[in-house]
Amino acid sequence: MTRTLVDNIGLLVTNDSSFDGTPLGLLSNAAFLIEKGSITWVGDSESAPRAEVSKSIDAQGRCIIPGFVDSHSHLIFAGDRSDEFRARMQGERYTSGGIGYTVDLTRKADNGQLLRSGRRLIAEANASGTTTIECKSGYGLTVEDEARHLVVARQLTEETTFLGAHIVPKEYVDSPDDYVDLVCGPMLEAAKPNAKWIDVFCDKGAFTGEQSRKILKAGVAKGLLPRIHANQFEPGEGVQIGVELGAASVDHVTYLSDSDVDLLAESKTVATLLPAAEFSTRSDYSDARRLFEAGVKVALASDCNPGSSYTTNIPFVIAIAVRDLHFSPEQAIWSATKGGAMALRRKDVGHLGISAIANFSILSTPSYIHLAYRPGVPLIDEVWRNGIRIK
Repeated sequence: MTRTLVDNIGLLVTNDSSFDGTPLGLLSNAAFLIEKGSITWVGDSESAPRAEVSKSIDAQGRCIIPGFVDSHSHLIFAGDRSDEFRARMQGERYTSGGIGYTVDLTRKADNGQLLRSGRRLIAEANASGTTTIECKSGYGLTVEDEARHLVVARQLTEETTFLGAHIVPKEYVDSPDDYVDLVCGPMLEAAKPNAKWIDVFCDKGAFTGEQSRKILKAGVAKGLLPRIHANQFEPGEGVQIGVELGAASVDHVTYLSDSDVDLLAESKTVATLLPAAEFSTRSDYSDARRLFEAGVKVALASDCNPGSSYTTNIPFVIAIAVRDLHFSPEQAIWSATKGGAMALRRKDVGHLGISAIANFSILSTPSYIHLAYRPGVPLIDEVWRNGIRIK
């Protein structure tokens, strides 16, 4: 059996508070042992179990953090919407874009094209330190297309989400309730073999609270786990519905009432913030301070999609969160790792404690703070997944 010792770590972020009493569980002059792709020992470098170690990795005094857990992305699509982005940034009207435009292109793309595009985005994400990623459907919006897009997504990640309820497609614009019935019936039946989660966009211009509750309940009845897009554009029922149905996370949540915050604080539902979407649309940012002060569990994710957040780079998201959403650097790192894992109900990723999968990044810097302190600079030297170096 191969036993790999990662040694001479200047600063190790474990996300295990038992080490130092803080959420990041920081250790200086640290080491950890990997066996069969998982961590079996963590501690001071001088106390490392060196007997029978087959391989030793010298971190050279650099900082090591858990691999990022990106709990919200839309990777299955064709084309881009750069013209739409340009028009938006210039304050110009652009009438031919939007999710519907991506739906048209994605329906025309075959599975091979979509898989190649998805793999390109996964490689980008890996290179910037992401080792676990969730991937939604939602650019097919027919029974056949949603089913085949989830087949593609399943080849990229085990964290697959059925998002047939992304928008009401043009074919049903005059009969949205008929589309809801399609999502809850034949589309869900076709999608469920390759989906772990069910999601719905509960917001202005998408689905009402009543429709969203119906869709999520149908998914839960078929064995899928609920999550929900909520309150991105305006206050609404999304948080209430998510907490009521035990959703793992409510995502976006830019507009929150005091009662929404209280509901989240009293629940196990994670609030997932997606600041790259606000950055790319010049929208208002959330103020994370009220969430942290209330004790809400918070995740940070990329929301990678071709329209409103075309990035896979979590260090970029961390920099925005610290600069504009009032995260501390520590809260941002935790939210992009352990918080993301909680949003996916995963206990084996997002931390570097005993029994965790050995997913981690070695930074080129002595501290995790540099990810926000030096925005835009490639600070991820090495990326390891399942104990194997992938960058």
